Amino acid sequence: MKKLLSLLVILTLFVSCKNEVNPPVEEAQPIKLTAVQKQKVVQDNDFAFELMKQVLAETDESNVFISPLSVSIALGMTWNGAVGDTKTEMGKTLKMSGMSEKEINEYYKLMQSTLPTVDPKTKFSIANSIWYRNTFSVKPDFLKTNIDYFNAEVSSLDFDSPDAPGIINNWCSENTNGLIPEVIDEIDKATVMFLINAIYFKGIWVKQFKKEETNEGNFTNELNQNVKVNFMNKTDTFAYAEDEYAQYLEMPYGNKAFSMTVILPKKTESNSTTFSGLTAERFNKAVEKMTNKEVTVMFPRFKVKNRFELTPMLQPMGMLKAFLPIAEFDGISDMKPLYIGFVQHDTYVEVTEEGTEAAAVTTIGMKNTSMPSHPYFIANKPFAFVIKEKSSGIILFMGKMGSVEKH
Repeated sequence: MKKLLSLLVILTLFVSCKNEVNPPVEEAQPIKLTAVQKQKVVQDNDFAFELMKQVLAETDESNVFISPLSVSIALGMTWNGAVGDTKTEMGKTLKMSGMSEKEINEYYKLMQSTLPTVDPKTKFSIANSIWYRNTFSVKPDFLKTNIDYFNAEVSSLDFDSPDAPGIINNWCSENTNGLIPEVIDEIDKATVMFLINAIYFKGIWVKQFKKEETNEGNFTNELNQNVKVNFMNKTDTFAYAEDEYAQYLEMPYGNKAFSMTVILPKKTESNSTTFSGLTAERFNKAVEKMTNKEVTVMFPRFKVKNRFELTPMLQPMGMLKAFLPIAEFDGISDMKPLYIGFVQHDTYVEVTEEGTEAAAVTTIGMKNTSMPSHPYFIANKPFAFVIKEKSSGIILFMGKMGSVEKH
């Protein structure tokens, strides 16, 4: 068997239109998207693959589970309060090109209203909240936009109260069916706002595995060690494809609106390179050419729980200024400096014979601190410079930079 990181799992959140010869299931109705919205789905999936690669490159965890949708929604709410270069950088990272601000917000609203309703047999929920320090001045338009388009619950809270973390944690627990009960331990004095997205999913396989056919077997992990795990077994008709890179298997839930697509690379690879040959384009091509075949499936039961601080992953993707005290979040408040202090991503997934239960919480902490005692010297505008000998003070060279080319 391939090692654990070579067994890639993608929980597909968009409707499949393929027909399968299986026990009667009332087929899901496709989500109706405009041409612009269809393009945004493509861009969102590009963001998903890029984020996953960044996480794999930064973490030592053998098992990684993330929700790109949760991260995108939380950052989308925050993006509504950004201006200038900060907003531009966030937009590029979130792949928002080709859409107006209104179109982007309408897209998020559509996805959050339709995804939970496409499959009555699958439990799927999306919840958003904004919590801000009761002494922090927030612009009403920012809150209104996120209420209107993200259905965000807004609360002013005494962050200095010992009860504050518990109140926020309870909200996260309630909106993840208890799978993620705690995201905040304590609130520091600099934190003035939390923007939180919570997603919960529970899907039952269309073709459930029989518990009596689950057997113990060897799984070769990334250290090339054999470990004993429980393998679920089933021979049935599944959507299947393969290319020179991998085998692809689709296992649908409920009315087939949601499905898990498993990617099994043909070569064993290391943690940082497991996704090296897999792109959104390659994945889409494989899904498009899937056909129904009788397949013997041996798939492990597993449970994964992760917590990632995504700042070092988002920065290489183009989000730089948002994390600095010079960030421009004038749409949130006139209080400065105001910047993103952290982007914490908590996830959980369990796969069994019956189906899959998963949850994610993305917590963005906004900080407002007095300007640091040390100065920031950001040479991002025209400047002059002098090269001199220090002891005598004699000037050797002088210069002025009015325009800088990439070097």
